[in-house]
Amino acid sequence: MSDQLAFNWPTGVALGPDDFFVSEANAQAYAMLGAPDTWPERKLALIGPKGSGKSHLARIFQSQNAGQLVAAATITADFRTDAQTIIIEDFEEIPTAAEEAVFHLHNNLRNAGGTLLLTSDKPPSLWPVALPDLASRMQATTVVQITNPDDALLSALIMKLFADRQMNPQPHLVQYLATRIERSYAAAADIVARLDVAALAQGRKINKSLAAELLDNSD
Repeated sequence: MSDQLAFNWPTGVALGPDDFFVSEANAQAYAMLGAPDTWPERKLALIGPKGSGKSHLARIFQSQNAGQLVAAATITADFRTDAQTIIIEDFEEIPTAAEEAVFHLHNNLRNAGGTLLLTSDKPPSLWPVALPDLASRMQATTVVQITNPDDALLSALIMKLFADRQMNPQPHLVQYLATRIERSYAAAADIVARLDVAALAQGRKINKSLAAELLDNSD
């Protein structure tokens, strides 16, 4: 995995390794997902804010390790799999009825030397797991975090969000936005979406003037 950008992409957005931008905010997570042999008991919890790139990294990891990816909310009480690399996304949404199945999955992977990657926007200590044996194993999982975006990542993210909407803003607009919005993944997604909607509704170009109006109206 080389120079690339972190974001939880909506449907239709590029999710390949070359679409992921590495910065200080996600470098540790990026490196650890590239070295599952170093994970204690070969399990890892990838934690970060919504929109920070967890799903993107999970899909890169899945493709590079022939893994099976499953959304926690879809796991049922009779869930079974022979896959040796499992990625469970949004683990905090695991149904109570599925906890025993996940407990057995965890133990089977550990006994077989398999790999387990979990993603969430909350640390394992805050996951609402009712089954004590599963809760204790999840809380013992090694955690790597994606933090809020630094300047480089925020600018790259804004550019990528525009590109995914088939828009090519001037660099000075990206710079203007990056210095005026909240430094978060959600804020970047919000301003790009609002600019797109406003430009279409008003028949205007996406530029600094329109951005200033939207940002002023947000105050």
